[in-house]
Amino acid sequence: MTADSQVIAEIRDRVLYVLINRAEKRNALSRALLAAIGQAFGQRAGDNSLVAAVITGAGDKCFAAGGDLRELDALRSEADGRAMALGARQALDKIRAFPVPVIAALNGDALGGGAELAASCDFRIAAPHARIGFIQGKLSISTAWGGGIDLMRIVGRQKGLRLLSTAQIVSASEALSLGFLDGVADTPETLSAAVETFLEPVRALAPQSQRAFKAVARACFDRTAAEAAELDNFAACWGHAEHWTAHDKILNKQPAA
Repeated sequence: MTADSQVIAEIRDRVLYVLINRAEKRNALSRALLAAIGQAFGQRAGDNSLVAAVITGAGDKCFAAGGDLRELDALRSEADGRAMALGARQALDKIRAFPVPVIAALNGDALGGGAELAASCDFRIAAPHARIGFIQGKLSISTAWGGGIDLMRIVGRQKGLRLLSTAQIVSASEALSLGFLDGVADTPETLSAAVETFLEPVRALAPQSQRAFKAVARACFDRTAAEAAELDNFAACWGHAEHWTAHDKILNKQPAA
């Protein structure tokens, strides 16, 4: 399956819908898949008819299970880690910079890089069985794609640091109480309906208004210093021997591709 077929984008009723179509790999985020996600948003950023966008994953297990460990296994140096992180951040920046609100519909678990992808969106609505975990610490690394910065912005410094420093995986109801989620569907089957209900008042406003509101929201945060700190610390962690010991333990538990 090519990266193009792993990301399906379509516009319906002034909303861009993006599907991560890699359910057989728990929607793991390879570098090509991340680039395709960025491209799906970047190519449509100039569509002035849009009022919102939605990104979700295929299946009911994972929204995105994080980076593709089998692909990343070959990138062992600090320089490799920095280059990978920059590429992934550039892809997620297409979501952050998308000119209208972006909703993550969490059809399942959002873990590691998948949690960073969810955090890059403006709003998050989850199926009741979905779990969220910034579990990078279990790999002896840190956030790298801007997700740690997004997390602090969404839930605040104290709650965000607790989630990062404990690598805790929280339920949808816990994530809702923390303020990370904006809603939880009643059942897995009603996630799409919950997203459409959320979109009703968004669709009622003019595209130029939504673009203006998103521009104001982006202008409120200066990410430059925080992004530099996140990247430098991630790269140092990435090249550390403890990271690769943890990486190998997890990878060896996974079935062969």
